[in-house]
Amino acid sequence: MSDPKNVQQKREYSEPYEGSHPVPKLVLTVIGLLLVWAVYHLYTSFNPMPAAVGDDRVAQDFIVPKTANGGQLYTANCVACHQANGAGVPGVFPPLSKSEFVDAKDPGVMVRIVLHGIHGPLTVEGKKFNGDMPHFQDKFSDEELAALVTHVRSSFGNSASPADAALVAKVRAETKGQTGPWKGDEDLRPLLK
Repeated sequence: MSDPKNVQQKREYSEPYEGSHPVPKLVLTVIGLLLVWAVYHLYTSFNPMPAAVGDDRVAQDFIVPKTANGGQLYTANCVACHQANGAGVPGVFPPLSKSEFVDAKDPGVMVRIVLHGIHGPLTVEGKKFNGDMPHFQDKFSDEELAALVTHVRSSFGNSASPADAALVAKVRAETKGQTGPWKGDEDLRPLLK
């Protein structure tokens, strides 16, 4: 019978070890020559560029003026209800395309709606809607609100006149006493006349 300890020892290989195998001298010589060549090349070809040729712009030159983008504001705040094409959701949210409130002669009508929102029944294109629209008076500056209103009044098949920040400021001042949302047709229909 064989000794089990010896069977295991015969089956195992010895541990690998590095030993004393130095890096070949040829490899070290090639590395040394490459380093000498690199230093020589940098020394002989280095040509500092004069400061007058460099870029003399400052960080201020790269700042893009912040302008309100009505399309981006619409996408971020209105698309969920009125949809990307302005068609709204039938029976729930009114369409913005060809809406009498959007196409009103006075862009102040739409400014009032966006500033204070709507609560209550509203008839658009002969169809009744009874949802709520949030107010944006605290969320948008006059410039942003003008850009949003102008975007909606000139998109989705609408071709109404634009709104400007001065108009928004005027409407904001006129409706400062408005504490809640407009009551649908009851408050907004008279504005169309």
